[in-house]
Amino acid sequence: MIYLDNAATTLIKPKNVYTASCNALRKCGNPGRGGHAPSVYASDKIYECRVETAKLFHMEDKPENVVFTLNATHALNIAIKSILHNGGHAVISSMEHNSVLRPLNKLKENGVTYSVAHCPIFDNEAAVNAICDCIDSRKTDCVIIDHISNVFGYELPIYRIDELCHARGIPLIIDASQSAGINDINTKLLKSTVYICFPGHKSLFGPQGTGCLLSCKVNHLYSIMEGGTGSNSIYEDQPDFLPDIYESGTQNSHGIAALCEGIKYIRSRSLKDVSAFHKELTVYALERLFAIPAIKVYSGPFHTHGVISFRGLNKDCEELAEGLNRQGIFVRAGLQCAPLAHKTAGTLETGTVRVSFSVFNTFRDIDILCYNINRLIGKKTFVFY
Repeated sequence: MIYLDNAATTLIKPKNVYTASCNALRKCGNPGRGGHAPSVYASDKIYECRVETAKLFHMEDKPENVVFTLNATHALNIAIKSILHNGGHAVISSMEHNSVLRPLNKLKENGVTYSVAHCPIFDNEAAVNAICDCIDSRKTDCVIIDHISNVFGYELPIYRIDELCHARGIPLIIDASQSAGINDINTKLLKSTVYICFPGHKSLFGPQGTGCLLSCKVNHLYSIMEGGTGSNSIYEDQPDFLPDIYESGTQNSHGIAALCEGIKYIRSRSLKDVSAFHKELTVYALERLFAIPAIKVYSGPFHTHGVISFRGLNKDCEELAEGLNRQGIFVRAGLQCAPLAHKTAGTLETGTVRVSFSVFNTFRDIDILCYNINRLIGKKTFVFY
């Protein structure tokens, strides 16, 4: 098996992740719902993960600002609706995922409007200027940006955009779905960023059903779901403090315990080394893919982050992906839940084949991938439904 769909979810995890999940299934009671040992054990595991996550993002003094969610989509819904629940205007990049577009479109019922900062992919100056133009054209209540495109691996300059928003007093939401666990995101350097959203099941190596919302500020707290939190139970209203305001119902303590081990693994390797390895794999893969004449590869400056899209010039993307699947090479073809990004790149009609790496991939994986693309690109294959 050569697994190259890590931008969707990492399949190969550090061994301690599996062990932690199994141990938690045996030992965890309901966190915060009792003083007995199993309940306390679950609460301790969840708090340990808050601390590890806070350290990873340079907010060691605020572990309570780490909110656990089901996934990045859940976190983004909380972030977006916390700021725009009463209406308002948002500016988004032209790389955004449906987890941003669909909440915004639903909020149109509440009077929310949004502008797309259109710009070519892999052009940071154009991206910053487009966001600036959209902000200046009307009163804006928040800016939402995808740190790294889940389709093309294009990294937006979050610190420059954060400075731009800070100068205008506009809160920023960052979707770090493809960067958390690879890039060193320093919350101490982010001045206008209110929320950072990311999944646990991608480059942090947690299981599916885990995600995080980092609440970098405390002036936009608004619950979108209310219920039992294990705290202030005598009061009938939802707690108004972190993390309880956003964590109603029983937490996924088994998944969070496993996520904690994934984060520990990343910290033990260091983000610097993880990022450098992703860059090495990406540069090598781009070199090999560009040497295949029958495909078009989408790349440019700032492309070092382990997500690459291409399409066959004479071969359907789904057909090519199915041919690779038969060889035990697992990639993702289609629109990757990001039609806006494809529209920006001109691939909305064709989609792309996406390959995405983790620290458990090798240069040999890339060699085998390219060998099989070359082999498949010239012959008829069939897609079975």
